[in-house]
Amino acid sequence: MTTPVFRENPMQSILEAQVTAHTPEGGIVCDQSIFYPTGGGQPGDSGQLLLDEQVWDIATTVKGEGDQIVLVPAEPKPLPPVGSAVQQRLDWGRRMSHMRVHTALHLLSVVLPLPVTGGAIGEGKGRLDFLMPEPPSDKQAIEDAVNALIDQNLQVSDEWITEAELDENPDMVKTMSVQPPRGSGRIRLVRIGEGDSTVDLQPCGGTHVANTGEIGRIRIGKIENKGKQNRRVNLLLEG
Repeated sequence: MTTPVFRENPMQSILEAQVTAHTPEGGIVCDQSIFYPTGGGQPGDSGQLLLDEQVWDIATTVKGEGDQIVLVPAEPKPLPPVGSAVQQRLDWGRRMSHMRVHTALHLLSVVLPLPVTGGAIGEGKGRLDFLMPEPPSDKQAIEDAVNALIDQNLQVSDEWITEAELDENPDMVKTMSVQPPRGSGRIRLVRIGEGDSTVDLQPCGGTHVANTGEIGRIRIGKIENKGKQNRRVNLLLEG
């Protein structure tokens, strides 16, 4: 398995690791990873892998067999040998942009408390699709409400519950299209706020900023009609 260091230390951008396997497709598996694999609407991380004077540009990261995390090189070339000690370096600017957008989308789901039918995170932008028969009447009010939550500098943290506890609280799951992964017996929750000031608590496996102030100002972009019952709300970082 690959230890997902990004889960406990999402701010870590450099890591020493050991190559444990190669995939038939030419991917690299390490014993631990700061690279987040594609999942939950969040793209896989990119960056570099270093061994002595050699450098492998990593185009993306994906989930492999079992608990493996696979680093996908940008171009075909001989891979670092199994057993070698390598250094992982994240494209930190891209990762931080993903984290800011991801946390902002959680806040958007607070301001628009409707079932989420889809979503995607990009660099500097993201979107959520809502079960929303009629478009919102005041787009500026949505933008102002999300920015007001950001300005509260709310702490972002994670915790774990059992699958049975989630079954007892099904309303925690906001997404209709993606259900939390099961099988390990535990479900990770991301909390925004603390105690009575909690504004959001939902299952999520992605990476987030440490507090909402790190998001910066956001802008609500186009609100698109994506079917009779669906509206797509686009969100952009302003800086």
